[in-house]
Amino acid sequence: MLIKPIYEILPFTYMVIGAGSVALLKEPYAIIASLLVFFYGAHIWNQRSKNRRTDRKRKRISGILPESIYGYLPFIYIMSAGLIFRFLSRDSGVVIAICLFTYGTYILIRRISYRHHKIPSVQARAKFN
Repeated sequence: MLIKPIYEILPFTYMVIGAGSVALLKEPYAIIASLLVFFYGAHIWNQRSKNRRTDRKRKRISGILPESIYGYLPFIYIMSAGLIFRFLSRDSGVVIAICLFTYGTYILIRRISYRHHKIPSVQARAKFN
């Protein structure tokens, strides 16, 4: 079993290694392997995020997209930005990459902040009833 600091940073490590490899490597098979490593880190993060949610399921709003795709959206935006920046380095490609990266990071930060719900204690519920 891994110690907690290493365990917590592991998905981000996978994503950084995958994104860095996409930026540095030139062979197509290496880029595909890098994408797999990146999305494996995203998968681990999504699984942990789902497991750590404390809000009630009945209060969650269901959307149009399936949950499997919805969980990966910020990571898809961020990796798309990296791929556009890597392969379309013209002015418009850079602007599109910056917009995608910013929006993906925004969604990810919002989701991280939503995962810190606290279930009210029995004493706190008694005060409001």
